[in-house]
Amino acid sequence: MKPLSIVAGLAVFCSIAVAQVTFQNSSQTILRVDNGSYAPNGPVEEVHYYYTQWPIGLAAASDGRIFVCYTRGTDAYTLGVTVNTTAEVAYPSQALNLPVSELNTTFNGIQFGSANAAAFISVQALYITTATASRPETLWVLDTGRPTIMDAQGAPTMPYAQPGGPKLVAINIANNSIYQTYTFPSSVHYPDSYMNDLRFDLRNESEVPFSTGKGVAYINDSSNEGRNGFIIIDLGTGDSWRRLTQDPSVLRTPNNVPSYQGFPFYLKQIGQPIQWQPEGLDGIQLSQDGKTMYYSPLTSDYMYSVPTYNLLLRPQDPLAEIAAHNNVSNLGQRGGQANGFEGDSNGLVYMSMPEQNSINIYNPSTLQAELYVRDPRIIWADSMSIASDGYIYYNINQLPYQAQWNNGTELRTFPGAVLRSKLPGNGTKATALYVV
Repeated sequence: MKPLSIVAGLAVFCSIAVAQVTFQNSSQTILRVDNGSYAPNGPVEEVHYYYTQWPIGLAAASDGRIFVCYTRGTDAYTLGVTVNTTAEVAYPSQALNLPVSELNTTFNGIQFGSANAAAFISVQALYITTATASRPETLWVLDTGRPTIMDAQGAPTMPYAQPGGPKLVAINIANNSIYQTYTFPSSVHYPDSYMNDLRFDLRNESEVPFSTGKGVAYINDSSNEGRNGFIIIDLGTGDSWRRLTQDPSVLRTPNNVPSYQGFPFYLKQIGQPIQWQPEGLDGIQLSQDGKTMYYSPLTSDYMYSVPTYNLLLRPQDPLAEIAAHNNVSNLGQRGGQANGFEGDSNGLVYMSMPEQNSINIYNPSTLQAELYVRDPRIIWADSMSIASDGYIYYNINQLPYQAQWNNGTELRTFPGAVLRSKLPGNGTKATALYVV
């Protein structure tokens, strides 16, 4: 027979062990637990799996196709389309995706991206506008012209942009052909600019102030090393200009430490000291009436807005920039940091929340943020696209685990995914700004 003290000790140890097991198995506890899930409008559905390239942007078309983009390094193509649940192919063709060997060049020892305006270099974002009487259903392709390359030590570097490389391209998805390309002067797109996302107002000149009747595009410059702000293009003339450059509302929060899946995040790159995420202006979304632009930096808990009237004022107005800065509104905190935005036919603004594995909604009617969907599978929803079927589609790419942010060690595990969720209130794709 064992001494009583030993028996008592074993009993205490066993009770602790049982308690630990019970703690880890939430189904056996009487305590309230966080199961990491919230989906009141229906289950989160898995639509597509990525096995060869990690995605950035996506756009869901009315015919069911999902277009996808990948920022370059060494990927075989930067713009693609899904062909089944586990594969994608280059789009519109492999020939229109510039070969890796032609992505960059060197002048006097300084790396520059390609100046090729006729082929895709490194596509960051996609957007689809519905067909109108004067324009086909269009896939808009935002090419940064700045591929990521690795130096001799394996550290990622991004060449400067050359005029011609950064571009906005319009593709008629009915016949898979390019019908318009817009490039930028160096006074609008700087060598160290980085275009991140885009939105459109295609109404005529009576409804879009100062436009020439073919609509406008709004693009955000989220450059890590450059000057954050908005780039606006008149789609009729091709003229472009900047607004809110370096306004405090578009800049990153300094020394910010978010947490992803519970782990505090610091940026760790080969050959560089440990630092913080440097990205500024990220999510953008137009209001239903086209009069307000909602936006925020990646590393900020705050959401902002500005009247589009102030973004559309032409550079010829000497007070245009001052007026834009003066009319920025701080809409308050929205429950954490957010990256990509999207909007539905009910006027709701959807915000990807990477710290919470969720998507939140900003409701302009209540002036509050609301939880829309949360799921352990949502490890960095990098881009969202609302389709005419009443679902929001979003890429999952595990971005905080990429090698470029982790001293060259790739911590992501395939597959990446496209998930989708049903919209609340019979919401669908917002099309009011595409009617001419």
